Amino acid sequence: MPLLKLGLPKGSLEEPTIDLFARAGWKIRRHPRNYFPDIDDREITARLCRVQEIPLYIQDGILDAGLTGKDWVEETGAQVYVVSNLTYSRATSRPARWVLAVADDSPYHKPEDLAGKRIATELMNVSRAYFERLNIPVTITHSWGATEAKVVEGLADAIVEVTETETTIRAHNLRIIAEVLPTNTVFIASPAAWENPEKRHKIEQIDLLLQGALRAESLVCIKLNAPAAQLDTILSLLPALNSPTVSPLSDAKWFSVETVVSTNLVRDLIPRLREAGAEGILEYALNKVI
Repeated sequence: MPLLKLGLPKGSLEEPTIDLFARAGWKIRRHPRNYFPDIDDREITARLCRVQEIPLYIQDGILDAGLTGKDWVEETGAQVYVVSNLTYSRATSRPARWVLAVADDSPYHKPEDLAGKRIATELMNVSRAYFERLNIPVTITHSWGATEAKVVEGLADAIVEVTETETTIRAHNLRIIAEVLPTNTVFIASPAAWENPEKRHKIEQIDLLLQGALRAESLVCIKLNAPAAQLDTILSLLPALNSPTVSPLSDAKWFSVETVVSTNLVRDLIPRLREAGAEGILEYALNKVI
């Protein structure tokens, strides 16, 4: 098949993306002096690019597919096919947000209070459209970085900036007054690549395994031995994607039970299983759940 030209995000999403691909089954090895990492798949050639540039590279056919932010697809207006949403980032597994923030001690409490004011942001087009929808006249200026400092330095009355945890926002004594755009990582493809049967098959393969790796992040497998007399009680404690797997052991008085559960349930579940009579309880991580 023809090589699939894949764009990988450089910067804050770089490490979590390479880690995600590793869990999905692809090893990516970067080089310190170029932006063309090796990937252990002869059907893929990879390039590291800024997330802001990836949508237009894919629209123009320079790349066939890639991972970028939903925000930059909207900002650039790129004509691409969105294969899937992949909710992961550098800090959390929650979607990030572009927010409207002002100085904590400012008199601004809602977007309308900023009429006639100066707004700094990197997300120019989305921000302009946001204020136009609200019919609020503002001046939008481009920020080339350190956006949170613009209000502190008196260079802007407010900012539109992306945040995952709000830590940096609060550290600069800023206060969020509105959400402009929720965003997350998206897997996108060029219309031409999506219409090519061989490239589409490869894109769908990548998407299936990336989604499986993401799903596995919040799940673990629990395996245990249950005495026959307590089997029904133990099974009643177990959530599962479908239902637990129950297998008889050589000793007819015992059964082996295996299931998949959310990681946030395990700390409460294991003690309850032990109290119900389960023995030999094992917990192990999963790479992919398809």
